[in-house]
Amino acid sequence: MSDATLHETAQDPDDFAVQIADQVESFLVAVMEVAKGDEPDSAVPFLLLEVSQLLLAGGRLGAHEDIVPDERYEPDTGPDADVDELRENLARLLEPIDVYSEVFDPYEPRKAPVPARISDDLTDVITDLRHGMAHYRAGRTSEALWWWQFSYFSNWGSTASATLRALQSIVAHVRLNQPLAELDGLDTDQGMGDETLEIEAGRVMVEEIAGPLGLRSPQ
Repeated sequence: MSDATLHETAQDPDDFAVQIADQVESFLVAVMEVAKGDEPDSAVPFLLLEVSQLLLAGGRLGAHEDIVPDERYEPDTGPDADVDELRENLARLLEPIDVYSEVFDPYEPRKAPVPARISDDLTDVITDLRHGMAHYRAGRTSEALWWWQFSYFSNWGSTASATLRALQSIVAHVRLNQPLAELDGLDTDQGMGDETLEIEAGRVMVEEIAGPLGLRSPQ
């Protein structure tokens, strides 16, 4: 989508709201393109880049003073768009490495890691971002910024951060020629303590994922 359709022509491109909206829109468009599966060889590096850039926008929202919407009650944006097809496409594309382990809050002691899915995380983040974008496109700029800031703290910030760590780990394992532990048969509805991880972990050689994911280990 071009800037002409996303922003009013009178808006300053250096304006904070315009810059955040641009970064959000760029992420939404990019993930939708990746999910089409036209270029599977570059999917993981591209997602790593896009999630990193989105979190820059999140960091700016997090460092910004509290944003107060113009209206006391949030205007209705209508039903959220269905993301099931997007989630399924991402899951198929990322099947070898979709499931990873996550610790929800690093400041809660003795919390065991739990299984998560990159495909679920990305669609969860997109749902939050689209909600704010609906406000922005309707001209409710303060409402959009409030929503993106609030949901950054409450959901998509931590979700995108966990996804970034998973994607970075995949790239690092391949580039450093280090085998990955496979969560064989483990799914996101199962608990995953340290013992479970040890039992379930198999070995997946770098060569098995490097080709399909477009990553090449050093020769």
